[in-house]
Amino acid sequence: MKTQTAKPHRRHVRWLRGADGGDFMAGLIAIAPLLIPAAVFGLLLGSLGAQKGLSPLEMAVMSATVFAGASQLVAVEIWTSPPAIALLGLTALTVNLRHVLMGATIVPSLTGWSRGQVYGGLFFLADEIWALALKRSGEAALTPSYYAGLFLIFYLCWVASTTLGAIFGGLLEDPQRYGLDFAFTAVFLTLLVGMWKGRRSLPPWLAAALAAVAAYFLLPGVWYIALGGIAGAVAGALQGPAQGPNRAPEPGALKPGPSMPGPSKPGPGEADSAA
Repeated sequence: MKTQTAKPHRRHVRWLRGADGGDFMAGLIAIAPLLIPAAVFGLLLGSLGAQKGLSPLEMAVMSATVFAGASQLVAVEIWTSPPAIALLGLTALTVNLRHVLMGATIVPSLTGWSRGQVYGGLFFLADEIWALALKRSGEAALTPSYYAGLFLIFYLCWVASTTLGAIFGGLLEDPQRYGLDFAFTAVFLTLLVGMWKGRRSLPPWLAAALAAVAAYFLLPGVWYIALGGIAGAVAGALQGPAQGPNRAPEPGALKPGPSMPGPSKPGPGEADSAA
């Protein structure tokens, strides 16, 4: 009787070629179009950080630990030497309040994940990753491999681009002159197109836009980001769940009637055989 020895390297190869490996590549492919605008915005952010006196190492550490473009941009804009730690922390917290809503919407899709995978995934929950992960969860199972494909290359691209922007920041003194400041806006407009679900998407989007614009002009600071997200979430909740195909009959659907034959009754012989 021969004994079979375990071959972990073959299991690893099967994992790469199997469903998990395919999910990882699918995540890479999904996030790939967003790498270019993210890199442009990262270069812009790094350049602004260099103009504020941040070194490339400080910019790299900020990007690796914070990993949130909007809050990093606001932090760089109000950066002073020495930095006001309390103000920077409070501002970043205010800008990232939307992550509470983002986490609440994505966690139900993380079924089957370990606790470490859930907490690690939430750390990498940038806006672009959240949008693509949420879209994936509506089409298929959101696996840790797919999610890793989304955040891994995006995270490395973000840290590298902001660091390079800080290194070569002096070469780009006026980014707005070249329209590079629009890269961040362009990314979110692209994500919105992919998240459109028909007319039901319109009320939450309008509520979020109106609340954000009103807060921008009426309130100091960056409260418009959090208030816009809250308004959109409330509007979506008031709509209620979407009616599936089983909840409401489609127009023109056939209904059983006198003209439609029903199930035939068994004859005496069939009834005896069934008994």
